[in-house]
Amino acid sequence: MANYIKEVRNLVGHKPLILNAAAGIVANNQHEVLLNLRTDTHNWSLPGGYLEYGESYDDAMIREYKEDAGLDVEIVKPLGLFDQGFTKYPNGDVTQVISRLYLVKPVGGHTLETATDETLDLKYFPLDQLPPLLNQQTADMLAATKTYFDGLAR
Repeated sequence: MANYIKEVRNLVGHKPLILNAAAGIVANNQHEVLLNLRTDTHNWSLPGGYLEYGESYDDAMIREYKEDAGLDVEIVKPLGLFDQGFTKYPNGDVTQVISRLYLVKPVGGHTLETATDETLDLKYFPLDQLPPLLNQQTADMLAATKTYFDGLAR
């Protein structure tokens, strides 16, 4: 069911909702992570987004990565579940998001070269030099990613 969240929002307005989302980490050889500059909040987040009704976390992450970044990705491994993601959007919508984070690798497509209705820009950032982020949950997911990469370096 496409546009599930729009349909729900039409029924409940800006009332706080608990929603499920999936996000992916694509890293280059220097362990810099790909982030997207969002059109709605004008800050940076991981490519990913909300599940549509009936969709799995895996399928949502793959679909959203293509929409947000232009890349076809394959799941390498799940990195965690994050349930403390509170966001108030500029339009007044309020959410608590339960997000599944994955390490993924590109297997096709190419990074978007022009802005879309969701993404203004895409860039790689070192995990210790991050730009202004969407919310604390995004920061928590990137901190978990840094811990994961630090563990690999040992």
